[in-house]
Amino acid sequence: MRPQDVVTTAPPAPAADRVELDQAEAALVEHYPRLVRIAYLVLPPSLGRNRRVLTAHALAQRSLPRGRTTPVADHGAGVPTSRRGQGGPGPGYAYVRGRVLRQALDAGLPLRRAAWPKRSQLPPLLPHVWGLRVFPRAGGADELALDQRLSALSGPARAAYVLRGLEQLSDPDVRQALSAAGVEDPQTALAEADATPAQYALLGSPEFDPCSLQARPTDLMRRRQHAKAALVAAAALAVCGALLGLPGDGWGPDGAAAPPYARNPAAEAALDPAQLTRVSPTAWQHSTRTDFSVWPARGALAGDSALLRRALAVWARPGSAVQVSATPGTPPGPPMGSPQLLYAGEVDQAKVVLLYDGLRVVRYAEPKEGEGGAALDFARTDGADAATSSALVAGRVDGNVRYLTAPWVRKASVRDLLEPDRAPRPLARDAHGLTASLPSPALASACASWDVLELRDGAAGRLLTDLGELTPARLTSGPPSAPKDVAGDAALASWARTACLLPGVRAAGVRSVNSWPYARQPLPEANGTAAWLCTRAETWRGRGSRIMAEFQAPGQKAAAPGAVVARAQDKPSCSVREPRVLAGVLWKSRAGQWYVLAAGSEQFASVAASGGVSGSAEGSLLAVPAKAGARAELNGRLEDGSRMDALH
Repeated sequence: MRPQDVVTTAPPAPAADRVELDQAEAALVEHYPRLVRIAYLVLPPSLGRNRRVLTAHALAQRSLPRGRTTPVADHGAGVPTSRRGQGGPGPGYAYVRGRVLRQALDAGLPLRRAAWPKRSQLPPLLPHVWGLRVFPRAGGADELALDQRLSALSGPARAAYVLRGLEQLSDPDVRQALSAAGVEDPQTALAEADATPAQYALLGSPEFDPCSLQARPTDLMRRRQHAKAALVAAAALAVCGALLGLPGDGWGPDGAAAPPYARNPAAEAALDPAQLTRVSPTAWQHSTRTDFSVWPARGALAGDSALLRRALAVWARPGSAVQVSATPGTPPGPPMGSPQLLYAGEVDQAKVVLLYDGLRVVRYAEPKEGEGGAALDFARTDGADAATSSALVAGRVDGNVRYLTAPWVRKASVRDLLEPDRAPRPLARDAHGLTASLPSPALASACASWDVLELRDGAAGRLLTDLGELTPARLTSGPPSAPKDVAGDAALASWARTACLLPGVRAAGVRSVNSWPYARQPLPEANGTAAWLCTRAETWRGRGSRIMAEFQAPGQKAAAPGAVVARAQDKPSCSVREPRVLAGVLWKSRAGQWYVLAAGSEQFASVAASGGVSGSAEGSLLAVPAKAGARAELNGRLEDGSRMDALH
């Protein structure tokens, strides 16, 4: 295990020579306006402002690595040596910036007949704006003069100027970044940039901000001619469709479903709304099972046979206009016999049908008015219990989410995990168990709050959070052998510093997330006591579990995220099968002294460090003086005499 420096704000990579996909994605989301501005400034001005804006956004959006991990050196992703370990933006951001630089420089290369053009040399397919031209807001005379001077420079020289001014890199770091981006002679580029006055403060003005835009119409006369041609083509297509006719019973009663592919009696019976399973409203009170199988059929449209027929038909044969999504490991096939109706009603601006076939919950949604495209969402729910079948996502719109709660839920409220001392807010529900809207943390671009659903079916309450899927994830706290619902000041305070790390498990088919405070460590030099946590996300499919070791230093704000010092996937650490963990971090005291810290769970009899730092200690805690940037390999000896490496 290679401990990481907690001085940086971004979660460190598990290895110094590789960048993970989620690490690069986090850097892209956090620094997106900055990366797009870099691309806009480096792109050749000959493209025109409209194409430069769209191309800058396209280059930034195409800058993620193709695999889950990639070498740091790829595309100039290495962090400049003078900024390693000094609180810089980290290798994830440096990798994305290197990709953006390389693509922006490639866009300025001349097209050659003997070679295929590079993707960045062509107009971007996405993003695309129809009927409008977009460009940044106009600046003053100084910005205009700087723009003219930059347009006279070569692409590498513009890149050198931007890296100096906007990124505040030293000349050696600029040479390193340009060389990694494919520039053959970085020194010449720096010399050319020296000829331009150092007006670096102007690079941050609205004149060069492709994220704050103005819009104007395109050529209106040409658009009118194109509209007439499109109208003639549409009329011809309508005539051809009328002549060809429609197969079978047509599309009318089945909505957006594709044409029937078979006349199998069993398959047709599964698509008959009259054959839907409808559970009694009181079945859950005397059933030996408490899961989705005892949810009653609810909703104001539960008797709308036409709506239910469309939902079943689209489930069996989703057409090309249907937006289909499925959580990882969920088969998106047709129903296995007549499914069970859970809900049918209006949710905001959509008509929603929730169905259950014993393995999956399926959500069908269509516009309340008009004939827009339908949506079909699948979520695996086999093995659900009373806790994990307490709610389903009924709809999301405008950054908010609405839940359908289980019939045994007595009370619903909203709790902001980032404010552990604040009481939960009441959440209204209608007669069918549909909640009012609440902000969805899965749709938020920043972690300013993290609202979760708190449900009570007795004295104790349970917390559920939206992670962008049909089934919310249950949050628990405690050792893997006995996780409990989050309750009490200590558990809420711990989750307040863990909540903002949940985007790392978003859209992964997560069933539950347990945060286990496995150790507390007195820090050297009387710097307080740090907490060590292991957060494990379990999935519905069993595979794909994700583990994060977290270091929470003292003296931080109540909602300040802890530092992720190790990540793993599909490993038994911090689970019932292996309820133990060891992790380490490079930490700096208030006096400026660096230490390698390590902490294991209670099963460890001793911990040792080797490699860049050497030391050992009896028990489960270790603190060894070190130098900045030091790296060590950690391992421990368990009480039964076996050895175990640190999580990585």
